[in-house]
Amino acid sequence: MSQANSTDEGSLTIRAVHFRDLDKLTPDEGTEIVVSGQFTKGRQLPNYLRRMRGWYGPMQLLTLFPNPLQRWFLGFVAEQANQVCGLIQVAPFNRTRSTWRVDRVLVQPCMLPDQTAALKLDVGSQLLRHCFETIWEAHTWISETDVNDNFGLALYRQNGFQPLARITYWSIEADQLQRLAEHEPDLPNLLPVSNADAQLIYQLETVSMPPQVRQVFDHQIQDFRSNLLSNAGSQISRWMRRVETLSAYVFEPQRKAAIGYFQLKLCRDGSHPHLAKLTVHPAYTWLYPELMAQMSKVVQGFPPQALRLASLDYQPEREGYLKSIQATEVEHTVMMSRSVWHKVRESKLPSLEGLHLPDVLQGLQPSGKPIPGRFSWSANGPSDRPVRSNISPSESAAQPKNFETDSGLDNLPL
Repeated sequence: MSQANSTDEGSLTIRAVHFRDLDKLTPDEGTEIVVSGQFTKGRQLPNYLRRMRGWYGPMQLLTLFPNPLQRWFLGFVAEQANQVCGLIQVAPFNRTRSTWRVDRVLVQPCMLPDQTAALKLDVGSQLLRHCFETIWEAHTWISETDVNDNFGLALYRQNGFQPLARITYWSIEADQLQRLAEHEPDLPNLLPVSNADAQLIYQLETVSMPPQVRQVFDHQIQDFRSNLLSNAGSQISRWMRRVETLSAYVFEPQRKAAIGYFQLKLCRDGSHPHLAKLTVHPAYTWLYPELMAQMSKVVQGFPPQALRLASLDYQPEREGYLKSIQATEVEHTVMMSRSVWHKVRESKLPSLEGLHLPDVLQGLQPSGKPIPGRFSWSANGPSDRPVRSNISPSESAAQPKNFETDSGLDNLPL
């Protein structure tokens, strides 16, 4: 599905990416690239374009029939005078597709008539706004950019993104991993992860992050389960990239909960570093050295490579431990989020017709049949106020002692 958006000159068009567009993206020194992902290696555009050419056909085939990966990859380009001058790639962040992630924004100034920073931001902003308007499922958007990327920070701030968390990427060299592997980890309840453990991993992930981040991520239990199609895609990707995946968690039998979890993506040919994802319950930070020793023992069976993992600014114990083992800080990024508030479904107000007011407001029901009385005009009171007179003794006994006959309550039926 494509949609045309134009600038003030009416010459910029936003449409879906085609295979021929990948050959027209020829970045030079002035090309602005904003990337979400781990480490500077992800900024190498030639490798990215080569992977996109290889996966373009299968991804387009998946869009022809309903499946969980139907909208897993979406790309749009900005075209001006039949020249591609920008590209954006987005993907859903969770299984319910309520949160989407901006993976990559690219602007080629060599294709623009005026190579000014304002025009670059205008092209990037129109690509982002096209995604906001087209992808109606997204209630929240997240992005990530380097703290020193002035173009990326300006682009996201101009389009309503607010800082959510700061991320530090760490690298542990092979010799350090060998020293860490000498420690025997004390993990008696270390278990492999399966779909049956999705509830435990979901609870661990949600409890390890602050409420604001938890609300933006909007994780559900199905995010930690795998199905047949995703398993097949993961197997093909691991076979092509020669990557082995291993995951395990630490079970606490007394609390019936997972208190630690790690996932390793191990390179079998030594072409790139190993990647790790580590989650520890905030009340069990003593697990950091034990889990790190366990991961170090696992990587010893593969070609020696550095191990890279991330920590966020709301995890001070992790950052403190990584500094204590002399890990190297590779990159600092900032995660930002934007809420598309007008797309949030509003709850329907209940109709008054469905409420049984006599049952709810029983105090407004008359306690007895009203008794008519006689009225006369008082000589001392106002000429337009009726006053009750000639009240029988039985009626007088039923009245409160502080009842005044000339008050405004005489208009009410008894």
